Amino acid sequence: MEIYTIGFTKRSARDFFETIKSHGIRRLLDVRLNNSSQLAGFSKKDDLEYFLRRICDAAYLHDPALAPTPDLLNSYKKTKSSTWEEYASAFLGLMAARKIEEQLHPTDFHEPTVLLCSEFKPQHCHRRLVLEYLQSKWGGLEIRHL
Repeated sequence: MEIYTIGFTKRSARDFFETIKSHGIRRLLDVRLNNSSQLAGFSKKDDLEYFLRRICDAAYLHDPALAPTPDLLNSYKKTKSSTWEEYASAFLGLMAARKIEEQLHPTDFHEPTVLLCSEFKPQHCHRRLVLEYLQSKWGGLEIRHL
């Protein structure tokens, strides 16, 4: 089963929505901690939900259980007191403690779904870690980064 990821930084609204539409995405799962204070206007919750429905005929969901805690995020992004490796390890521990593999089910992803976060590339983004964690628990996932 294919599951996609996408970031919105360094993308125009046109590129972002055309990419989603061209891959037949029917549901966007927002895994950001804060979904209303981002710089790109089209990525704010209410605007994003509207544009997804109107442009892509796709649903919008926000799941903060798939986001880092404020302290974890701040230690990596703002204070830079954590390396990527430390952040990733702590985040994967958080996913295990939250037992996200039990809160979600593979059937939740039967319709084409994309996980959204802000980072342009997935290498240093938690959306990739979420799917790799689920892959380790469920197997059978094909992760595609848009």
